Amino acid sequence: MPALRPARPADAPAVTALVRAAYARWVPRLGREPAPMTEDDAALIAAGAVTLLEDAGALLGVLVLIPEPDALLIENVAIAPDAQGRGLGGLLLAEAERVGREIGRCRVRLYTNAAMTENIGFYARRGFVETRRGTEHGLHRVYMEKPLD
Repeated sequence: MPALRPARPADAPAVTALVRAAYARWVPRLGREPAPMTEDDAALIAAGAVTLLEDAGALLGVLVLIPEPDALLIENVAIAPDAQGRGLGGLLLAEAERVGREIGRCRVRLYTNAAMTENIGFYARRGFVETRRGTEHGLHRVYMEKPLD
């Protein structure tokens, strides 16, 4: 049974490896590495922003959450390629919503690359609505959010 836990400093190499593997398929479409592949995972872990999804000691997913004044930003949801299609991304989104409520935010927010149309659909099916599009750091992004009850 998959379980969630906060990432520890020693987890940084495994987090980086999972994120790089999860996003590798997008490199040809984007013509560059997606933003999550270039993040400083050790710094995110040190800041307490990273949650891991594990099962029997195997790392299945990574969730990065950044509290903002009016929302909880879902900075990254990454699932190991061999674990995709099992509902684990939805499980991580549900955890983000739980944390958002717990810290008193009224919504969760995220962004994805406009070329990652499958992700846009994935988030929309889970109640996220597009709020705007824009270019940031040379990346064409779609910004989405979901209100929390």
